[in-house]
Amino acid sequence: MGKRLGLPGAGDGAGHPHRAVRTRRGAARAVGEWMRSVAVAFILFVVVRTFVVEAFKIPTASMENTLLVGDFLLVNKAVYGAVIPGTDLRLPAFSEPHRGDVVVFNPPHEPAKNYVKRLVGAPGDTLQMRNKRLIRNGVVVEEPYARHIDLRGDTYNEAMRWQSNHLIAGPPPVRYRPTRDNWGPIVVPPGHYFFLGDNRDNSEDSRYWGFVARDAIRGRPWVVYYSFDPSRHHRLPWLRDVRWGRIGERIE
Repeated sequence: MGKRLGLPGAGDGAGHPHRAVRTRRGAARAVGEWMRSVAVAFILFVVVRTFVVEAFKIPTASMENTLLVGDFLLVNKAVYGAVIPGTDLRLPAFSEPHRGDVVVFNPPHEPAKNYVKRLVGAPGDTLQMRNKRLIRNGVVVEEPYARHIDLRGDTYNEAMRWQSNHLIAGPPPVRYRPTRDNWGPIVVPPGHYFFLGDNRDNSEDSRYWGFVARDAIRGRPWVVYYSFDPSRHHRLPWLRDVRWGRIGERIE
């Protein structure tokens, strides 16, 4: 008798229509599970980024030497109460902003931008500066983090004239002439805060654009998770000029 000719795939079931259907269903389930995993991961990412922690990059030298240009920070957004997007509502805060905190906020003159400075004045505080020394409620504040690099002398800036509406002593408002290193005394109004950059001679801060409302405070920087020196002008500075010693450094 001659050899029996089989159909393609006969004997191993590869061409069986039911097995093909099962294979397609299994593939569809795998794709569906993968898509669900991606969707869940994306939702978790959005939730964490919106309400818990967010990454920020330092673009200016206003907080040197506490923060350097090229530092990448993780910011705790939950500590002061994260804002619910699209609303004026906030989640409950774990803590209120305290004097000395390094804070991320939206400044009054650029509410769409994020600034990072040090909180030096809380509601009700009386603030002034004399020869670069900050005085709060009549007491000179010890500020080991403050940096002064300009030895050429004090400078006047017309933008500081806003302070005349908050003076509690000194010359009449029309004669008030505040300077970078000498201004006040002024009182921080209720529900607002006063911020200064640690690099005092090279910082655009509350001296120039005023108080920051509590609702404009976004979070507190927690740790430097990456840092590189962009001033070295090497190719691939983010890879060749990494500041390894700053990675993991807590921000205080």
